[in-house]
Amino acid sequence: MEFLPARVDTNRIQPASRKTPVPVAAIETRQISKTFGSGDREVRALDHVSLEIRENEFFTLLGPSGCGKTTLLRLIAGFEAPTSGQLLLYGDDISNEPPYRRSVNTVFQSYALFPHLTVAQNIAFGLEMLGKPKAEISRTVDEMLAMVRMEAMAHRKTSEISGGQQQRVALARALAPHPKVLLLDEPLSALDLKLRKEMQRELKRLQIETGITFVFVTHDQEEALTMSDRIAVMSAGKPLQIGTPREIYDRPANRFVASFIGESNFLSATITAATGDVARVRIGGGIDMEAALPAEAPRSGKVTVAIRPEQVRLVEADAADALPATVTDTVYFGTDTHTHLLLDSGETVVARFQSTLAHSEERANGTRVGVQFWEGSVQVLRETA
Repeated sequence: MEFLPARVDTNRIQPASRKTPVPVAAIETRQISKTFGSGDREVRALDHVSLEIRENEFFTLLGPSGCGKTTLLRLIAGFEAPTSGQLLLYGDDISNEPPYRRSVNTVFQSYALFPHLTVAQNIAFGLEMLGKPKAEISRTVDEMLAMVRMEAMAHRKTSEISGGQQQRVALARALAPHPKVLLLDEPLSALDLKLRKEMQRELKRLQIETGITFVFVTHDQEEALTMSDRIAVMSAGKPLQIGTPREIYDRPANRFVASFIGESNFLSATITAATGDVARVRIGGGIDMEAALPAEAPRSGKVTVAIRPEQVRLVEADAADALPATVTDTVYFGTDTHTHLLLDSGETVVARFQSTLAHSEERANGTRVGVQFWEGSVQVLRETA
């Protein structure tokens, strides 16, 4: 008896599914809290913070002084221990591990270089402390010098080079042991504006080339928007919103985020209808528009909406679907021009135009105009958590 192979119905064969790789968490905090002092003097620097920082990500902790961003960085580095919660490095709990047992390096605001040593000796120092072979140290130093473009300065003492060059040396020294995570505590704050912008590009280049996870602390929102893959905007010891620069700028979760990242106009409005993530709002009692509606925002009644200044349009005073206003001031900033307006409702609005186009938009103080907003520019704000 002959056995034939079963016939395969090729019409029913499905291609192998291609699953999108799940991002690996380089750093994970689970309900991390940190308090200083006790009793009446107790200060809660971090308040049950849970977040994930992905592998090979440029992640920025952004917020004003005292928001907890540097405390969180020090916990990751091991310079502080959490009061409660867990801290994981690639899945391993390092909450109570000393700094030298973590594959984490830090670049400080002051750089902390040895002024009596040369550039090459500064870069080699950490490798020597780790007991690396001399040949490996020499090779790594050469690689780091090339990466930060400091080969010509190898034998100069760090006290004899500029601030920007010192910053590059500090980066090279921190990167030399190939840490899993590099922490940067406001490393650009001591540089002048032009050099600071150059080093922003340099930092991003280094992060991409090395593939190392960078965790960057700053209070400068432009710096965060320029370099980051994702940003955590922090206030009062906790992140209020985590997202890409575009997500946070275009769709701020609450008034604090909207005011801290860039500039925003805040106006009173009333929700007249809401479906899913879109609401219909009446602004200033004069115009009806669609607005983005975050999940935790109110879905009816009086609310606050945010509109970025570049999304404001000036029209004739008697134009339909416009809020009547009076020009109160015009400020020239070089790249752009800001027009300040007083609405008839008593609220204020700022409109921003590129200076190359501002001459066609510029109005004298006291001029009556109509104010409109671009479609898709209005966002309902939720209450700050």
